[in-house]
Order: sequence, then C-alpha cells, then structure tokens
Amino acid sequence: MRLRLTRRAAIVGATTLALLGAAAVPALATTSGKAKPAKPTIVLIHGAWADSTSWSPVMERLRRDGYPVKAIANPLQGLTSDTAYAKSYLATIAGPKVLVGHSYGGAVITNAAASVPDVKSLVYIAGFIPAKGETIGELAARSTPPLPLVTTQVPDGAEVIIDPAQFRTAFAGDLDKTTATNLATAQRPANTKAVTDPSAVESFRTIPSYALLTRQDKAINPDLQRFMDTRAGARVTEVDASHAVMLSRPDAVTKIIEQAAR
Repeated sequence: MRLRLTRRAAIVGATTLALLGAAAVPALATTSGKAKPAKPTIVLIHGAWADSTSWSPVMERLRRDGYPVKAIANPLQGLTSDTAYAKSYLATIAGPKVLVGHSYGGAVITNAAASVPDVKSLVYIAGFIPAKGETIGELAARSTPPLPLVTTQVPDGAEVIIDPAQFRTAFAGDLDKTTATNLATAQRPANTKAVTDPSAVESFRTIPSYALLTRQDKAINPDLQRFMDTRAGARVTEVDASHAVMLSRPDAVTKIIEQAAR
C-alpha cells in the first residue's frame, strides 16, 4: 500500500511540475523583452477610372511583409458621399490604420481621416490633396493638357470616363499595350460630383503625410502634385512613372507605404 501511494505521489508531483513549467514559459517570454506591436492595417482607396484590383501587386507585397491589408471599392459618386462611405468602412477596422489614396482617392482619405480614430498616417499616391473648400475640378483645371473625357448622362447627373482610345497615353503610358487596353475597357466611370463637391477638412494638418510624386504623369501634372504635396507638408518621394504607378512601379508604392507605417 505504501509503495502504491509513493508512486501516485510521484506521478502527481511530476504532473504538477510539468504544468508549472508550461505556465512559466510565456511569463519568461514576457519578462525577457517587450512584445512587438502589431502592424497597422493598410487601407487602400483607388481613384477614378480604376478599381480595387489595381492595387493587386502592392497588396501582394504588403501581405508578404506581414501587413494586414484592406482595399475599399470607392463608389466614385461624389466626394461627400464617397467620404461618408469610407468613414463607415474604416469604422469596422480596429487598431491603427494607414490610409493610402491614389488620384481622387487622395481627396477621400483627406476628408475621411479626420473623424476616424487611430489613423497613423496618410499616403498620397499621385494623389489629389485638396484644401478646405477646394474642389477637385479646380485643381484638375491646372493640369495641362486636359484629360480626354467622355461624358454620359445618368439619372443622378453625369458620369465621365477617359476616352478608351487615348487611355494609355493619358493614364498608363508605362504599361504594355495589352494591359493598358484592358484597363481602358474595365475603367469605372466617375460621377461629376467627384470634381464639384468641395473638400470639407484638411486632415493632413494633424496627421503625418507621405506622397509619391509621378514625374511622367499625364493625368495629374507633376507640378500640380508638387504644389499639393508641398502645401500639405508631406514627405515626398519622386519616381519616373505614369499615373498607373501602383501597376508599373509597385515596389516604389509599397516602399513609401511601409515607410509611413513604421
């Protein structure tokens, strides 16, 4: 009987030590050094005449580097309503966020970020950065020559696309012909309210901003980009690329986003 009790006590003791040892492992890991903070969620917002798939090469690189990524399907129905949509989407994302806007998407992140918590930084990719009360139309008028647009009347005003025959020259000059033709065919129209709704806030005044300026851009004149980037106090990187820079130079786009995220 005494032998049986001794064996049972030994088993219980060994089990207790094993459990205590397992419990001690995370404690040692916690006390030996600080845990790495979670990386912010990268939220990508496309502009006019594009869609979320235009970010695909950038998303692949960001995910490879360990970043959680979201891409908003921008409605392109007007700056006021698109901003409201972006705010509601961003409200579902917990934790720190980096907002990235291409072209017209830059105006959307400028207006949405001010009332969204935990926005770490703003990144403008060949993006519009309007001041309060300014419209995209007023800024776009400074770009020369004007874009070759085709207008269609719809029940809620008018929508515009880039003339497919001139899309590659205007939007994607550094992409191969087949890719540019596919983009021209799939381009999403933008309601004219996107260029007539005035911007309401200047979130770049309080949130760190970064900008990728595209020196071969035929859609937003590089000089206009430089003016907006400087006015916003953004940290600017310049690259030889067309307006479709996220497709032609995804490494450069990813690099500046990760810079802003750090």
